[in-house]
Amino acid sequence: MVGVNILVVFIIGIIITLYKGIKIVPQGEEWVIEKLGKFSRTLDPGLNLIVPFIDSVRARISTRDIIMDIPQQEVITKDNAVIRTNAIAFVRVTNPKDALYGVEDFKLAIANLIMTTLRSIIGEMKLDEALSNREIIKAKLKDNVVDDVADWGVTIKSVEIQDINPSGSMQESMERQAAAERERRAIETTAEGNKNAAILEARGKLEASKLEAEAQVALANASANAIEMIADAVADKELPAMFLLGDRYINTLEGMSKSPNAKFVVYPADIQGAIKGMLGSVFK
Repeated sequence: MVGVNILVVFIIGIIITLYKGIKIVPQGEEWVIEKLGKFSRTLDPGLNLIVPFIDSVRARISTRDIIMDIPQQEVITKDNAVIRTNAIAFVRVTNPKDALYGVEDFKLAIANLIMTTLRSIIGEMKLDEALSNREIIKAKLKDNVVDDVADWGVTIKSVEIQDINPSGSMQESMERQAAAERERRAIETTAEGNKNAAILEARGKLEASKLEAEAQVALANASANAIEMIADAVADKELPAMFLLGDRYINTLEGMSKSPNAKFVVYPADIQGAIKGMLGSVFK
């Protein structure tokens, strides 16, 4: 009976020893092995054997791409504007030993390094530059952190800027500024339109005055030519002028008589003298 118990204990010990000594590492991981508390080696994916009770698994390190969400933070730009930004980083552990022993927590260290570097980069840029140069910020950010994280056995594959927006108070200020700028442009446009209209109106009046002056000159020339022609025809200096004045006088009276507001009969002031002259000539 005692022999059976010893055999059972022996078999159990063998099973435990085999369990402790046989390690199956899944794909996408590497296990760090310590021998009596000191780094020994790393186990690659697959079946591995270690020394039971002497070797121990210190950590299981993922060698797949790790997605790190960098928390949002407020950053002050070069022109004292406050913006909010966050990022996302894609990293991969290439040296599990350095990732485990080179830094206490490589994920936390990378997140803080990216946040600090991002504040430094944006702090050297003005607001408009920071909002419009996302690709430049991303490139600078990756270049500045890639050497530091290499000491931790980690490779930065990519860093993307998720959001980069002004803070709430800054957005309100920008909206007020944009509204004021739109109002200023509207006032300038209205003033420019009024100025152009005034210029066009003045030019129109000038052209009308020129045309009217030309018409008066043409009319005066026509009258002079008519007087000259009549004078040549009748060989008298005063009669042609009197004829033209009488003709214009009659045309003016005719126009006045056609007016709907005409209520008076207008006749020449010397009509009595004209009648007396006419009668005198008859009775002679």
